[in-house]
Amino acid sequence: MQHPKVVIIGAGSFFFGRKAIWQMVHSPHLREGTLGLVDTDAGRLEKMRRLAEMAREHHGVGLKIEAATDRRQVLEGADFVVLSFADRNAHFRGVDCEVAAKYGVRMCSGDTIGPGGVLRAARELPQVLRCCEDVTSLCPQAWVINYVNPTTVHGMAIRRYFPKLRSLALCDAQWGLRDQFARLAEVPNDEKLTILSAGPNHYTWLLKAEYDGRDLMPAIIEKLRATAEADFNQQAQGGDKHAKGWLNNSIAIELYDAFGILPTVLGHTKEYVPFYQGRGVSGTDRHPPLKLFEADERTRATDAAWSQIDEFLSGKLSMDEFDSRFGPDPATDLIEGMWARPGSRFFVNTTNHGTVPNLSEDAFIELYSELSMDGPKPLPCPPMPRGVRGLCEQILDTHELTAEGIHDGDLKLLRRALLTDPLTMSIGDTDAMLDELIERERDAIDPQRYGLAPAAAAAH
Repeated sequence: MQHPKVVIIGAGSFFFGRKAIWQMVHSPHLREGTLGLVDTDAGRLEKMRRLAEMAREHHGVGLKIEAATDRRQVLEGADFVVLSFADRNAHFRGVDCEVAAKYGVRMCSGDTIGPGGVLRAARELPQVLRCCEDVTSLCPQAWVINYVNPTTVHGMAIRRYFPKLRSLALCDAQWGLRDQFARLAEVPNDEKLTILSAGPNHYTWLLKAEYDGRDLMPAIIEKLRATAEADFNQQAQGGDKHAKGWLNNSIAIELYDAFGILPTVLGHTKEYVPFYQGRGVSGTDRHPPLKLFEADERTRATDAAWSQIDEFLSGKLSMDEFDSRFGPDPATDLIEGMWARPGSRFFVNTTNHGTVPNLSEDAFIELYSELSMDGPKPLPCPPMPRGVRGLCEQILDTHELTAEGIHDGDLKLLRRALLTDPLTMSIGDTDAMLDELIERERDAIDPQRYGLAPAAAAAH
């Protein structure tokens, strides 16, 4: 079998670039192939190219490295194209969270649901679609793996508007899910373990947890209950947990008691439901309103990551340290599985097609799937309990409206997406919030797409 060509569009990604290089030089199935690096920031691209070459030389492998600011220069011959980019991610998520909070919507992550999800999609989806146009032209047989949030919006848009492309969407939030529940239930993570979850990305629920046919849910819930109270007591009055990790065990148990089913990615799911927005009037809610995403801290972390890359490039940090500090990434791990280990199982975002029998056939959801170069084959799931099922469909409608509104350049559809969103409570506030967000982000959302004046013209 020939060796694959993997192209990363957004090679300077805070989360993905360094780990992708690590996997490409360590994997026996990838390290003799080709790694294409693409980034619009020429300086960062050059640093990643040099880091990849240093890793290649350190391991003495035959990996071919290509790099370009113009993706069309490296796409030809690609077997996999990974989309992993963002326009000033931390900055604009901070703007989204700040403005949304002004109008009563609190987001602990701000990149998938609510105003943050709609605006991030408005910033990124046009570029996602342009990438797909180039893939269609230059490497139409490649697998397109969307790794850009909101991954559901982008994944379903690719499926809808480029139906001939082979595509799926990916998120790292589910990567350690089997390990997590195996530890809670105190069972091995082996072939006897069955963990099935489903739902729109970041809003997934545990539908089955068994070991060798034994139901693990009682043990999982017992362990979570034992930690939830301590979690609450430590964090409710302040604590040092980041917004995405704050009060998660306690909130997870509260949602389980409400719906009879456990959320699996609570750091995001608590942002999808309206219960943690601080709107209660009786004063009896157990949990305080969500903390807001720490945009300044993410900016500092990103700067620190680039400083670390500089230290690898200068030799201050050795390549042995690069090997020990990093490890596999879900996207390149999945690519290795598809290419060389058919039947490997991963959580991926794909079309339902009856996998969850009482969700829409065309629902674009995250499912545990067997993968090969023929694509994902999701493992059949039990039905989604009512209540949560309805919320899943509402969220999917929000995402569908977002994708359609951006593709068509229709602000009315984006407004409708926000009014469909479970966090929205006021039509007037939603209108004012959307106007303010567009005004603050004119240089990132291409206002002319929506018939608005460009950023420079609006300033005069």
